Amino acid sequence: MTKRLTEVARKAGVSEATVSRVLNGRGGVSETTRTAVLTALDVLGYERPTKLRGERARLVGLVLPELQNPIFPALAEVVTGSLAQRGFTPALCARTIGGVSESDYVEMLLDHQVSGVIFAGGSYALADAPHDHYRRLTDRGLPVVLVNAGVDELGFPRVSTDDAVAVEQAYGHLRSLGHERIGMVLGPEGHVPSRRKLAAVAGIAGWADPTEWVERSSFSMEGARVAASKLVDRGVTGIICASDVLALGAIRAVRRLGRSVPGDVSVVGYDDSAFMTCTDPPLTTVRQPIETMGQAAVDLLVTQIEGAGVLHDELLFEPELVVRGSTAPAPGRATA
Repeated sequence: MTKRLTEVARKAGVSEATVSRVLNGRGGVSETTRTAVLTALDVLGYERPTKLRGERARLVGLVLPELQNPIFPALAEVVTGSLAQRGFTPALCARTIGGVSESDYVEMLLDHQVSGVIFAGGSYALADAPHDHYRRLTDRGLPVVLVNAGVDELGFPRVSTDDAVAVEQAYGHLRSLGHERIGMVLGPEGHVPSRRKLAAVAGIAGWADPTEWVERSSFSMEGARVAASKLVDRGVTGIICASDVLALGAIRAVRRLGRSVPGDVSVVGYDDSAFMTCTDPPLTTVRQPIETMGQAAVDLLVTQIEGAGVLHDELLFEPELVVRGSTAPAPGRATA
């Protein structure tokens, strides 16, 4: 008990006597100090006294699918900074292969009486994935915001990049370079953002059956390499990818087939995550406005926490095509 008091006091920046007063429900403590003590208790993983468990901490969960893709640490930096400025303590939960699942993280966050949760790239974006853990959040009335498209029936507020505009920009860029045989490397069949991207390109290109032009992959370079190899074997000269990681896998595939990027095949990514200027060649990609989206997600969450209502509409943000060295005129097509 003494060790716990000491650790909580140090974390909250108050005396052990103040921590004791808060934990025992005594007066003489400001609301700000009381909140700091309870948040410190939650962050350190200590159970609240029974009489305090019904109160939510100023703790907000940020659940990410991974940290290897640079786009997610970039989002985490924006969200955690914005939360701190609003007086909330962020709790970062990143899933790993064979590690803690998204559902398990939800249970942990509920146990810690969080004020709300922001999800990015979770199973909400997969139509055929289990969604029961999201419904537990709904049942508790917990504020939630999703970053990027998810299944409609969950009903949570969403902050998304406009997938249709993103691929329209990519497709238009490749067409302007003379590419006629353009393929796509997308996420799994049930991945909602990939579905939106496919629907947009299919409409522009007039694909009645996109089978010839589309390959599916997990969001890994290895999976993308296999998918892109099939497209190149079919004579595709331009490839639009659903993420920068997939684009890097596509570049690797082209090279393993003895071709060059962009001399034989042009590749366009999606995200504009860190270091895409440092790849060989630097990657042409569609930039997600991560800073604006992250701040908007926090604003939506805090609005719910403060009881000001819930905006159930999806907020769509405009992406930006960033042209670099991985795209060039189609083979045999001279520059204008």
